[in-house]
Amino acid sequence: MNIEQFNDLKTVTAIYDWHKSKRKDAHRPHLGGSQIGNDCSRALWYQFRHAWSPTFDGRVLRLFETGDLAEDRFVRELRAIGCTVWEVDPDTGKQIRFTACGGHFALSLDGVVEGLPDAPKTPHTLEFKTMNDKNFRALKNLGVQKSKPIYWAQCQIGMHLAGLDRCLFMAVNKNDDTLYAERIHLDLAEALALVAKADGIVFADVPPTRMNDDPSFWLCKFCSYWAVCHGCKIPEVNCRTCANSTPERDGEWSCTKHGKALGVCTDHLFIPPMMPKGWEVLDASPDRVVYHDEEGEVIANEGNSEALFEGRQQ
Repeated sequence: MNIEQFNDLKTVTAIYDWHKSKRKDAHRPHLGGSQIGNDCSRALWYQFRHAWSPTFDGRVLRLFETGDLAEDRFVRELRAIGCTVWEVDPDTGKQIRFTACGGHFALSLDGVVEGLPDAPKTPHTLEFKTMNDKNFRALKNLGVQKSKPIYWAQCQIGMHLAGLDRCLFMAVNKNDDTLYAERIHLDLAEALALVAKADGIVFADVPPTRMNDDPSFWLCKFCSYWAVCHGCKIPEVNCRTCANSTPERDGEWSCTKHGKALGVCTDHLFIPPMMPKGWEVLDASPDRVVYHDEEGEVIANEGNSEALFEGRQQ
């Protein structure tokens, strides 16, 4: 048996397929605090509106699980050196979770710790990460805020919503198991600005401005929502992509047709600014929007969104 045959063993494929089979729903019900530091508010709006389901192969999904497994090890190690760690909410038995924006914006902590050798009396929120060697070296040289601003924003939101002013950020180098730890201080002004950013995204009726109008811009090319933002794909059909639905301040969704969100229905009408670049609105009413697409075809969206979606996603 040669090396190529070893690499083609069906066992590996079966494991990757198993990881894909476990993934039930690509959409979160809320805008996640772990992503609010993303510079592109439009991508976050697409995420919150369930505009597109990012796809990941089995290897990447297994990599995600590697990060989850590392969290348990960090907790075990902190307890072993004498720290007190709460990794779940004692009232619910689930991960410690906080919300804002009426519940539409949420963040779960990796835990809360007390008794750190560096600050024995100060409680800290916990944030754990795994990194490849390149990112880990940048982290050691620059710190969290400069090397990983999305993680830093996540820490700020976590501290603010938890009512604490310190966070212990820990990372492990996946290449050699070297650890990095940094105590991050709360920047209240930044935390409040991030919550305001989330509020603006959650309650926006239309997508925010693109980060860059050039579809070949490097950050856009690697975005999970490129297909609907710059490409030719129309959004997925669900209540959140419908012009009839609105996120409310009580955390619910309302519908002008049915009172509350029902899931996909025959009255679905796409939010016009979500449609592909080059589509122009020729006529619009509460029950019907007529478009002129980039090829000159006239397309009517009138309670036929499922057919429209299925016919144009190839």
